[in-house]
Amino acid sequence: MQLSVANSITKVLIKSASKGGGARSRRAVGVKPMEKPPLRLLAVLAVIAWTFFLYFHFSMLSSGVQLSHGDNPADPCRGRYIYVHDLPPRFNADILRDCRKTEDHWGDMCAFVSNAGLGRPLADHAYGVITGEAGWYGTHQFALDAIFHNRMKQYECLTDHSAVAAAVFVPFYAGFDFVRYHWGYDNATRDAATVDLTEWLMAQPEWRRMRGRDHFLVAGRTGWDFRRSNNINPNWGTDLLSMPAGRNMSVLVLESTLLHGSDYPVPYPTYFHPRSDADVLRWQDRVRAQERTWLMSFVGAPRPDVPMNIRVRDHVIAQCRASAACSELGCARAVGSTQCHTPANIMRLFQKTTFCLQPPGDSCTRRSVFDSMVAGCIPVFFHPGSAYKQYRWHLPKDHLKYSVYIPDADVRERNVSIEAVLRTIPPATVQRMREEVIRLIPTVLYADPRSKLETIKDAFDVAVEGVIDTVARLRNGEDVNSGGPVDEDPPFLYVSTESMLRSEQSTRADR
Repeated sequence: MQLSVANSITKVLIKSASKGGGARSRRAVGVKPMEKPPLRLLAVLAVIAWTFFLYFHFSMLSSGVQLSHGDNPADPCRGRYIYVHDLPPRFNADILRDCRKTEDHWGDMCAFVSNAGLGRPLADHAYGVITGEAGWYGTHQFALDAIFHNRMKQYECLTDHSAVAAAVFVPFYAGFDFVRYHWGYDNATRDAATVDLTEWLMAQPEWRRMRGRDHFLVAGRTGWDFRRSNNINPNWGTDLLSMPAGRNMSVLVLESTLLHGSDYPVPYPTYFHPRSDADVLRWQDRVRAQERTWLMSFVGAPRPDVPMNIRVRDHVIAQCRASAACSELGCARAVGSTQCHTPANIMRLFQKTTFCLQPPGDSCTRRSVFDSMVAGCIPVFFHPGSAYKQYRWHLPKDHLKYSVYIPDADVRERNVSIEAVLRTIPPATVQRMREEVIRLIPTVLYADPRSKLETIKDAFDVAVEGVIDTVARLRNGEDVNSGGPVDEDPPFLYVSTESMLRSEQSTRADR
């Protein structure tokens, strides 16, 4: 059709030229009226015709892109397109090749970045507690950079046209970059890749459109590892979140600093990475039917050197050891210790427990929260920064639906019995809470990047939706930030102080 338009334009122009040229010829030299125009004129007319054709063709193509990417109501990707920056390999692939640079502190990370970032598969004969189910790997808690990037490659709404994208993904491996230059290097070396990335991004036309506020990246560690300017240790981490690129982009981290910034929390990677909806459903059925022989359990090591405002772990450990209803998997903090990095040991205990105790560690959040929820265990929190001020995209606002909250001050200062609090919860309520935890399992795990879930949304899907919503609100001029301070108790808490318990008992006695 477009070719015939070009030919029609050519014929009209030639016919017009023939009329004009013949009249001038007759007046000048008496040439016959039907004489054809010169070849040079025909060539010029042909160029004009094809110019019109190309303009028409690419205008229609551009219009079609806009229609299919944004204005077509039938488009399933409408409002969900993601444009991925094609970064130079020094920002991702080359960083992975440096995985052995961490041997001085973390050990060889190369095994953990295999299999699209999932790590080594867990062999059936060695990990019978979680076998019979597909998708289990020895995944490192800080491997999210690679996992998320590889999941993005399978995202169904990618686009090569940045102008129609709802958000722009920056596949910079900030978490891995933190590890390779953290120990034994100065701050300039730690920040070198981030400075380089900032300069590269700010030179791109996509950045200039919204000054990067429609961009996002994944930094698979806590936000405190990327905000050195606000950290108590001036020699810890990079300053990604304080640099121009980090301030403008949405940065997905494992724990937000909650300083009204641009860092948004997403779940830690767990050991389970299903390949299909059926994998998820089978696992949910399994944990739903699991017999739970322990009332409560704790997995972890003491943290005597953490700030006083979150130093409740030692009290939790002491109460667990003193209770016949609690099982502890103690962990040595020595380099090379594998006791708490053996998925079978951890998942075996979590599957047999009703309530999993989750006090803060080096920071407020823990990977253990998500491992325990995947096992169908109800988390017990002691600080609002462990979950209630975090993970707002992934966890319910009504915290009573899936968790128990016992303020750390009650445990540290008032010696409130954790076991006594948990035993006051009616069995029917416990059953409802466990069912809610099981329902949440897909939203706190990352599916295998080499496959795809069909109808179930995993943590990746929820995070992308959260980013797209955030960018849309920014486009509308809203003031959006990652959260507020954590010194206030969130609403809908499970009452646990002795005074409140006595008040409830008195109320029941009066009825």
